[in-house]
Amino acid sequence: MDRKFNSIKMESNAKNVVTRESVLTAVTENGGALEYASNKLQADREIVLAAVTKTGWALEYASNKLQADREIVLTAVTKTGWALKFASPDLRADREVVLVAVTENGGALEYASAELQADREIVLAAVTEYGWALDYASTELQADREIVLAAALELTDTLKTGDKNEQ
Repeated sequence: MDRKFNSIKMESNAKNVVTRESVLTAVTENGGALEYASNKLQADREIVLAAVTKTGWALEYASNKLQADREIVLTAVTKTGWALKFASPDLRADREVVLVAVTENGGALEYASAELQADREIVLAAVTEYGWALDYASTELQADREIVLAAALELTDTLKTGDKNEQ
């Protein structure tokens, strides 16, 4: 018997139990299939790493322990910056993780720790990628001339080229 999850076929064994191997195959093809995996498989490091490698936001369905795994979170935010939303508080305060996230998607600044929302380099990277990220910067940096100018330039470029959809 077969089950379909997110258009991904997960083959069941004779007892109608989805196998680890079929879930690994499914998340390798579509990381979002992790949503339909058992709690046990959502805590399986190899399966979660395969899922976030394909689809960063699959981090949402990882166990709390794996949402605190630096390698898994770095892999997820490299693919999808806003996956930072699902990272543990410690990793939302990790400068390298947050810098990778905001470089991929400036809007991820919303999920960074308050300390990193006040970090000039991180905020500059965020607003250069997504001007509206200025909303998530510390009050002090929202008044910083260089940062405001970078945000304005990004927004102007977006309006001129129409390259980005509002996130």
